[in-house]
Amino acid sequence: MGYGFGAFLLAAGLILALAVTDHVNGVDLTIVGWILAAVGAVVIVLQAISWNRGRSSRSYSAVTHRDGSQTVEERRSSDL
Repeated sequence: MGYGFGAFLLAAGLILALAVTDHVNGVDLTIVGWILAAVGAVVIVLQAISWNRGRSSRSYSAVTHRDGSQTVEERRSSDL
């Protein structure tokens, strides 16, 4: 599931919730639409969170010793 599926659910849900005026026996299309829209929004947010976890940030720290030499340490966000 990705952004496309989330956008599809969101769009279909908003169409059902806001634009459809038909009535089906035993089914409230407005509530079904809002539920689909909410699920679509959750899918989009979860997709964004999972993609953001794949990216890592790096930080560097350099220590200069008395003799003039330097030690550089790299830290990745997954190491923290």
